[in-house]
Amino acid sequence: MAEVKSDVKVKVANPQDASIDAATQMMIRRAQSLGIDTCFDRNVTLKPCNIGNQGTCCKNCGMGPCRLPLTKDYDEANDTRKGICGATANTIAARNFIRMIAGGAAAHSDHGRNVAEVFLTAARKESEAYQIKDFKKLLEIAPYFNVATTVEKDGAVLDRDLDEIALEVGEKALEEWGKPEGELHYLKRAPKPLYDTWKKAGVLPRNIDREIVEIMHRTHMGVDQDYKNLMKQGTRAALADGWGGSMMATDLQDVLFGTPYPLTSEANLGVLKEDHVNIVIHGHEPVLSEMIVAMAQKPELVAYAKSKGAKGIQLSGICCTANEILQRHGVPLCGTFLQQELAVITGAVDAMVVDVQCIFQNLANVAKCFHTKLITTHPIARMEQDNVIHIEFDEHHAIEDAERIVRMAIDNFTNRGSDVIIPRQKSPIVAGFGVESIEYHLGGTFRGTYYTLNDNIINGRIRGIGAVVGCNNARVKHNEGHIAVVKELIKNDVIVLTTGCNGIACAMEGLLTPESAKVFCGPGLAEVCETVGIPPVLHMGSCVDNSRILLAATEVVKAGGLGTTISDLPAAGSAPEWMSEKAISIGQYVVASGVYTVFGAVFPTTGAPVFQRYLFEEMEKMYGGMWDFEADPVKHAWKMINHIDAKRKALGIDQARERVMMDFADRQALEA
Repeated sequence: MAEVKSDVKVKVANPQDASIDAATQMMIRRAQSLGIDTCFDRNVTLKPCNIGNQGTCCKNCGMGPCRLPLTKDYDEANDTRKGICGATANTIAARNFIRMIAGGAAAHSDHGRNVAEVFLTAARKESEAYQIKDFKKLLEIAPYFNVATTVEKDGAVLDRDLDEIALEVGEKALEEWGKPEGELHYLKRAPKPLYDTWKKAGVLPRNIDREIVEIMHRTHMGVDQDYKNLMKQGTRAALADGWGGSMMATDLQDVLFGTPYPLTSEANLGVLKEDHVNIVIHGHEPVLSEMIVAMAQKPELVAYAKSKGAKGIQLSGICCTANEILQRHGVPLCGTFLQQELAVITGAVDAMVVDVQCIFQNLANVAKCFHTKLITTHPIARMEQDNVIHIEFDEHHAIEDAERIVRMAIDNFTNRGSDVIIPRQKSPIVAGFGVESIEYHLGGTFRGTYYTLNDNIINGRIRGIGAVVGCNNARVKHNEGHIAVVKELIKNDVIVLTTGCNGIACAMEGLLTPESAKVFCGPGLAEVCETVGIPPVLHMGSCVDNSRILLAATEVVKAGGLGTTISDLPAAGSAPEWMSEKAISIGQYVVASGVYTVFGAVFPTTGAPVFQRYLFEEMEKMYGGMWDFEADPVKHAWKMINHIDAKRKALGIDQARERVMMDFADRQALEA
């Protein structure tokens, strides 16, 4: 284990100040007693750069870094700050901001590309591991790629061969990353007024890779030096993420692995089992983890685990790989982004299998203190430490790779020490909601639309919709922002849609059960949840699955009564504890889709007030949505609620509506 010098007093985190979660606090204490540093301790000893936080440090050339802090006596009219090349604070902040968009869009879209490649492998029948599971969804998405689902023969219209459709969809999807002309196919899934807004603003993405590359070109020293023009390209790249790479990743994963529907599971470190082989899957891509789920259920491997003295194999997940395998298989959530080191510190994890994004390199150092095998699986994501095992995933040998990993974990069970301490905390959850299941629960098969959801928004039982998503950030108290924002929203009858680590935080807090509505919700939302049997917080998947939220919003518009485009809806977005570049890309495509979006923790443009005002005010005039920032979680939630109320007033639904019993004839007349 890491040794702490006795003559040096090392600053460590106060567990109560670091997290609201008891299991997390317990594992922080254990780590400190063993002399193992975690992200919580490093947060105490490593202070952030104030100028970097403001977004006004430029290191895009060898003459820098040029640091342009906001002065205490800042005067906008006389702001003479400039770098060696003359770049202003607004130019520097805008360049930094859209480089974050490029990084986030690249991460999500590369995920989507990987899924598209595996999808094409399945369509070509080149792998036994992957087959099309949801042909209904395949037929639903095919027309968006201009792929015909029927064929005319001898004057008759016949259903087209499903294998042919799958192959053409796979080919068309993969072209979206690099086609030489045109625009992304999925853009026309947006409400037409929104599509027209993008077209008028000149931000329709051409292909995914081009938009990311163009950001890197524009932000090179001496190229684009107008913050408005820089943000135009940032918007184009962000839309290529949200309505391109991410949306295709979600759809193709549904076709390959099955469209999620509600199921039950559990969340928090307490899902680990002392008498089982524990395999924790961490990262963001479900392509390999799907195979690990299958192998962990294989009878001969379960028997092999029992031969080693274990009672079985327990799979659990961290971050968005966790959300992916939860929503399709009910695999429990081990924890959020900030709990990854703590899972190993239980001493119970026999293997942690990681793919891409949000993975701490320090996991390797923590694993050295225990018996845990740390296994990297992706060619673009390796670690330098010598105790890390690399098993590179290949879709053509996915079953063999997954079985090798599971066997390695089973063999390692016998090396487990006696110092296993697993927190008891875990919460029951209902997860796996999507566009289809929300339609089923709130619309019903009778009507087949989002009518009932819209009706309950119009009559005021549901005040509006809050999309609360995003990462954890060690600079703020773990899960406090997530939970405070969500509880304030549902207390005020705002139904919450969630993805990513916010979804895991809500799961740990017990907010993903129908029963929680009675405890935490206002009377209107509680009534809806009780009647329909849903939680007040709907878990919609991983961070790429924010595309599900966009499509759900589109369905609300289609159902009628709440305006003609997404910006008309009584809805708002939030990322209370964001930390990754992906969050900035998500935020920009949500804003550009017409949604008022509030971030917590910090905001990377505070050193350039003119540019920040452009994001916080001018964006709304262009796209109907805009950015905002509020670190205090309750004030953060009320910014969202106030926006929702303003949208209700604009729609003329701010007054309570009398409840009227409707017979079948009334409903027919309404539908007409």
